[in-house]
Amino acid sequence: MPQGPIYLDYNATTPIDPAVAAAMLPYLHEHFGNPSSSHAYGQKARQAVEDARSQLAALLGCQPHEVIFTSGGTEANNQALFGIAAALRDRGNHLITSRVEHPAILEPCLALLEQGLDITFLPVDAQGQVRPDEVAAAMRPDTILVSIMHANNEVGTIQPIPAIAAVTRKHGVLLHTDAAQSVGKIPTQVDDLGVDLLTVAGHKLYAPKGIGALYVRDGVPLRRWLYGAGQERGLRPGTENVLEIVGLGEAAALVIDRGEQETLHLKRLRDRLQSNLQKAIPDAVVHGHPDERLPNTLSMAFPGCRTDELLSALRGVAVSAGAACHSDSVKVSHVLEAMGVPMALAQGTLRFSVGRYTTEAEIDLAVAEIVPVVQRIRRV
Repeated sequence: MPQGPIYLDYNATTPIDPAVAAAMLPYLHEHFGNPSSSHAYGQKARQAVEDARSQLAALLGCQPHEVIFTSGGTEANNQALFGIAAALRDRGNHLITSRVEHPAILEPCLALLEQGLDITFLPVDAQGQVRPDEVAAAMRPDTILVSIMHANNEVGTIQPIPAIAAVTRKHGVLLHTDAAQSVGKIPTQVDDLGVDLLTVAGHKLYAPKGIGALYVRDGVPLRRWLYGAGQERGLRPGTENVLEIVGLGEAAALVIDRGEQETLHLKRLRDRLQSNLQKAIPDAVVHGHPDERLPNTLSMAFPGCRTDELLSALRGVAVSAGAACHSDSVKVSHVLEAMGVPMALAQGTLRFSVGRYTTEAEIDLAVAEIVPVVQRIRRV
């Protein structure tokens, strides 16, 4: 990591892993061909794309042809929602999602509402989880898709996707999960989850920004919503971003190589941060599920403080008020609001997220800065 504040905002984005950058470099200078070209330059690029597809498929436990490359998690989510809504319009016009989804799900749902679809936004409990029985209760004869995120980007709560999948299968309804935050941190084998579609965002797992993927199970009807040539099974036209696809493939391979050690490393650091902050600030409140939570994520409220004041005062630690995707102004998180978090706590919440390059020494230095800042703001 470059010199600067201690970086504890890995849920916002991750640095590119050096091995990922090294794998990409030849495709920046040497192997520049168009994958659709039949000559040697094009075929070299085509092979690189297919190798990366196989690497990501191995991580997800699916067939390579079930992986569709996109420009990122937002496009993958849009492709899933609009693509299913269009393909199954003759079967129904009802979708189910939750109130704690990322804007890349919520905004497409609002757009679909304007197009005449009916959307059910399910509540969550105080720990941020959707109850499978509420998914079942929301099912209707015209329900065509359920989209529930795998893990929340703000509080880290992991949703009971396998239990929700049992409900959707019983009703013959497709299930999509936004796994942007979970891929690379916890297991995301699609058969174990029971999902029909799954979203990947490259820059959340040490690949570049601007690359992602959508897993589409064999047989799932999906209509394209971009039009052009026939790349990516005709679902995502446009010349493939070979450079970054190679990076995403290598990032997926690194996750497989590191295995459970990465998860344990993240959890150990997150728990150290949480424990030391709670010892120094006993009334600090942790949001999210105590056990079913991403191993790297800590959402913590500091009573008597305001988030904007904390962020302004923390010069040596880079953290977030919640989701960096919409942090142009500090406002109460829709996730915390849906969880029923009191306003006084929601307004004093920070999200910490550790990563591959975080060290114990950095955790201790961060605590040494955060605690006096909290105490000073409280005195004021």
